[in-house]
Amino acid sequence: MPIPSSSSSSKPLPLKPILGDYGIPFFGAIGDRLDYFYNQGKDHFFTTRIKKYQSTVFRTNMPPGPFIAQNSQVILCLVFLFRILFDASKVEKRDVLNGTYLFSLSFTGGHLGCAYLDPSESKHTSVKSFFLSLLASKHDIFVPLFRTCLSDLFLNMEDQMASDGKKVYFNSLSDSMSFKFMFQLLCDKDPSKTRIGSKGPSLGAPHKWLGLQLAPLATLGLPKFIDDHLLHTFPFPFFLVKSAYGKLFHAFYLNSTFVLDKAESFGIKREEACHNLVFLAGFNAYGGMKLLLPTLLKWVSVAREELHRQLTNEIKRVSLDKMMLTKSVVYEVFRIEPMLAFQYAKAKEDIVVLSHDAAFEIRKGEMIFGYQPLYFVGHRFIGEGEKLLKYVYWSNGPKNEDPTAENKQFPGKDLVMLIFRLMLVDFFLRYDTFAAEVETLLLRPLVTLTSLTKATNISFHNQLLCSRNLSFHFISIPATW
Repeated sequence: MPIPSSSSSSKPLPLKPILGDYGIPFFGAIGDRLDYFYNQGKDHFFTTRIKKYQSTVFRTNMPPGPFIAQNSQVILCLVFLFRILFDASKVEKRDVLNGTYLFSLSFTGGHLGCAYLDPSESKHTSVKSFFLSLLASKHDIFVPLFRTCLSDLFLNMEDQMASDGKKVYFNSLSDSMSFKFMFQLLCDKDPSKTRIGSKGPSLGAPHKWLGLQLAPLATLGLPKFIDDHLLHTFPFPFFLVKSAYGKLFHAFYLNSTFVLDKAESFGIKREEACHNLVFLAGFNAYGGMKLLLPTLLKWVSVAREELHRQLTNEIKRVSLDKMMLTKSVVYEVFRIEPMLAFQYAKAKEDIVVLSHDAAFEIRKGEMIFGYQPLYFVGHRFIGEGEKLLKYVYWSNGPKNEDPTAENKQFPGKDLVMLIFRLMLVDFFLRYDTFAAEVETLLLRPLVTLTSLTKATNISFHNQLLCSRNLSFHFISIPATW
């Protein structure tokens, strides 16, 4: 196989072997799993191996293993190598959203969610096209509905702070708001007026449907061998959440007639479409908001009052499309702690990847894993930093690539960006600064707000926001769809 040249030289880069090994079968995977979750921790797990092999490309086992068939990986720890993970001509994305682990299809009605399908599969094209069309049809109600839900969230935060001794448990309030927003957006009905009533968030809570699917990728903070045996030895069975999922499915089925009619026009049967809709709403959207809204507050709180003041000044002065710091902060949160923390793919053929000084050959069938650790810098993507956006892969693809039926970009990528920009805008129009305590449980930050400093003239700021141009470029749908 010819070795490509680097971009800065016409000379071919030297082909180097990929160092590292998987250890003794079965036991090597367990040892690496214990290192990843407990002995070293995620970041140290990778940095020690980078130092050991003097390379950002190496081989190791990735969790959860070994109850799954394959847990060996080629690891890429250099961000500009990541583009290979999204080249559909060279890698396959089927069943690899969570890497080596795939939960039972019973969790999704026997149908793989679109996120687990490869773009080469016809079902991926039809389901992704349906999602893109559906989201585009909601563009008129998206912003006003979300701002209404945000207003309710802030009022609930203030009520809880007044009654609970100046502490706000943000996650539970955020979860309720997120579920209400997603259900109303897709079903045009408040979930409290359906059979699920006020129990909607609990149906997708971490300890139920959503949590059991992702539990093998997380820890509970229990003693090592108890935690490891409980979460990483055997996958959780679906019967534990069968009732909860059934209620969620029927709530969507009974209240999304228009959406399911649209799905049939794309050749998708109603029941299958509803399972896909629940996956989009519950796993992708609601699950993403459950993770990222607390994550956003976590990192903004860590940055403290200097960044709060800068955000407040920008938000009060310019329109949404000119809020460069606000946009940069959101992208930085997505980059450092994305919904999809890691990226995976499986080589369709023998391929060569290039680092700055060497080339590495990955064999057909090998699993590839991407990891990009860096510290939080709110201003990272301002000015010349905007050029770095092409290396942001939070949405199952590079930031500068639009979602289409033929790629793996999350169909709501642009809408998610809008949601979190609006969250910061409305938050810092209402509050000048805040403080928070943060813990982590099951991959998710638990945020407790300990103080909220209200803005001096809230009504003026709200009028200011309402008068702003909040227009947004939504996904354009080809007329042939």
